[in-house]
Amino acid sequence: MKEFFAYGEKVPGYDVRMLNEREARAAAAILFVGAFLGLTNGVMLGTAVFSEYFVSFFAIDFTMRVIQPRYAPSLLLGRFFVRNQTPEYVGAAQKRFAWALGMILAWPMFYYLVIDFQPNPLKVLVCLICMGLLFFESAFSVCLGCKIFNLVKREKATHCPGDVCEMKIKEPIQRFNPIQKIIVILTAIAMFYGAFAYMTKLPDRTNLTKKMKKIMTSDAELQRIEDEKADQEFENDDF
Repeated sequence: MKEFFAYGEKVPGYDVRMLNEREARAAAAILFVGAFLGLTNGVMLGTAVFSEYFVSFFAIDFTMRVIQPRYAPSLLLGRFFVRNQTPEYVGAAQKRFAWALGMILAWPMFYYLVIDFQPNPLKVLVCLICMGLLFFESAFSVCLGCKIFNLVKREKATHCPGDVCEMKIKEPIQRFNPIQKIIVILTAIAMFYGAFAYMTKLPDRTNLTKKMKKIMTSDAELQRIEDEKADQEFENDDF
């Protein structure tokens, strides 16, 4: 019974209980797809039905992860997809802390999207934060919650994904030369500008796009848009 409730798995050669990072990343990718579909359904179709089901699953799943990850549905799905891959072990303690942060975000979202439906930009922002955390974990194996773990816990995390918790010297293939640095910076600028230009030029077809445009556009630009609309309506009235 004690082993049943033990958090993480005993793995020969490791001094702490471990989890399989590969199945955690696979699970994060599955949840990211669900969150993305819920967001696009809300923006494009104006319905939150998919999000309500997904957030319910998300909250239950992360609660299971914190209590006993052996039985968390998304982790079991992730295990199915990576069952033929060599496990990549990660310390269970920091993953539990990171998943606890996800659970703390999940239950308020459940309340405001399922029980007492009150959508607003702040709740959308929380969803985007969750999506960002899932994306970073699935795409780059970067666990931001694990990094916070090291800031608040006296005992530092060990056996992190990619051995980032252990001090080491970067290999030549991991370093950037000056030209590569310039390319990365220009790419990042182009991506941020593209996202900004896209959000500010979207047609005002949903409440979300209206609010996002209002947040990201200057007062002068908003006034110019309103003036153009007024002029267009005046011309239409003349006809």
